[in-house]
Amino acid sequence: MHLGQIAAQYPDRPAVIMTGSGRTLTFAELDAASNRLAHVLYEAGLRPGDHLAFMLENRREFLAIAWAAQRSGLYYTAISPKLQADESAYIVDDCGAQAFIASAAVADIAVRLSVRTPRVRLRLMLDAVAEGFDSYEAVTAASPVTPLPQEAEGVDMLYSSGTTGRPKGVKPPLPSAPMGTPDSLNKLVSVLFPPEDDSVYLSPAPLYHAAPLRYCLTMQRFGMPVVVMEAFDAEQALAAIERYRITHSQWVPTMFIRLLRLPSEVRARYDLTSLRYAVHAAAPCPVPVKERMIEWWGPVLHEYYSGTEAACFTYVDSPDWLTHKGTVGRSLVGRPHVCDETGEELPPGEVGTLYFSDGPPFEYHGDPAKTAAALDPKGRGWVTLGDVGYLDEEGFLYLTDRLSHMIISGGVNIYPQEAENLLALHPKVLDVAVIGVPDPEMGEQVKAVVQPVSMDDAGPALAAELIASCREHLAHYKCPRSVDFRADLPRHPTGKLLKRMLRDEYAKNEQETPR
Repeated sequence: MHLGQIAAQYPDRPAVIMTGSGRTLTFAELDAASNRLAHVLYEAGLRPGDHLAFMLENRREFLAIAWAAQRSGLYYTAISPKLQADESAYIVDDCGAQAFIASAAVADIAVRLSVRTPRVRLRLMLDAVAEGFDSYEAVTAASPVTPLPQEAEGVDMLYSSGTTGRPKGVKPPLPSAPMGTPDSLNKLVSVLFPPEDDSVYLSPAPLYHAAPLRYCLTMQRFGMPVVVMEAFDAEQALAAIERYRITHSQWVPTMFIRLLRLPSEVRARYDLTSLRYAVHAAAPCPVPVKERMIEWWGPVLHEYYSGTEAACFTYVDSPDWLTHKGTVGRSLVGRPHVCDETGEELPPGEVGTLYFSDGPPFEYHGDPAKTAAALDPKGRGWVTLGDVGYLDEEGFLYLTDRLSHMIISGGVNIYPQEAENLLALHPKVLDVAVIGVPDPEMGEQVKAVVQPVSMDDAGPALAAELIASCREHLAHYKCPRSVDFRADLPRHPTGKLLKRMLRDEYAKNEQETPR
């Protein structure tokens, strides 16, 4: 379970393969690269419990940098390279990073945030040297490839997507077990998605997000090669499965939708028979989408529900899902509770806010108010990730929406996920967000903001068609009263719609409209 042990056992086995460039790192090279950086960080004064932040695109050095922190007993924060200077500076400063690593691809932003992050004592840059930065390649090349004399397990401190305001840093306690001790994710993977000697993992998502980063490191602890896509492309993902004989993979529902929209002759072109585990999470998957994926790929889909906070973990395989369609499974970590607004626990079948007890501890870094707000109102120590759902009589959990996405129209609570799931499957819809917008009479009205497959179709006729299609399946009050069209929607690379941006925009327009 220790990278050094894996490297000694499989020195020439690929540890990282980039699908676009074809660049690789063997396990011996990954071990050496992470050791080199670990020495650099130690010489800069970082000790267990200190903090490293890095902002990189998907590239082979990404996991080497994460491993350097992981084996140095550090907290480490991976930052989206899509963030602007203000957003990234906030995270680097908030997490208390003493070292910061960036690539030339984000050099402009990295230089701009330097003046706003005075606690950073070491700044390194890959591929180039910008003002205030030293060369990553030159500095690490001069360091030993041997491990630090005293290694200790570190842990990630990742920031939430920030869909409801400033992102929150999720800070778990540092591991106290000896180096290489399996953590909870390692144990779950070994039981639910057991690796074999020929296993190969495909990661098509951005590595800075919690699930891709944690699963890539975990799979490498099993000696599994990790195939990383620089950016997701539906057909290229299928080609990667065939080329590298992928056995394990992880997806988000928007990827499934893109895959299903490929022409049938393209989908039939690739041999996917090596695939044993297609794991998905991060966002609810529309039932018809998952049905079609199981029909295509077979019963290899495995779904879980968790969060950056790791306070819970539910799981369902394909056979159980087919008899409980729409579920995200039964809980394996954390005991679920469905509560009303006062904190009273609700019986099976009734919808309420989801709380979990008995899960791993965490806190929102530097924000005790946010930590307290995640606790149940009756003071039992149960925590919520902000989701709404219900349990059935067998203990299967069903998500209905995010609490923050709820629309209140005429005093009625409306959860827009139902309408979104329907509209997302319409052949003329590429992407959709259903939100509540200000309404002088009802408080809010339901609006669909749609990215059509072709902007040539955008107009009153398609709007009427989408509303009518929604009303065929849902109560009218749950359906959009109006539709706006856009060339693209604000969506987090992990697949989450950034509805806050849309809601804020409509609220601002309402305030600025003369009466």
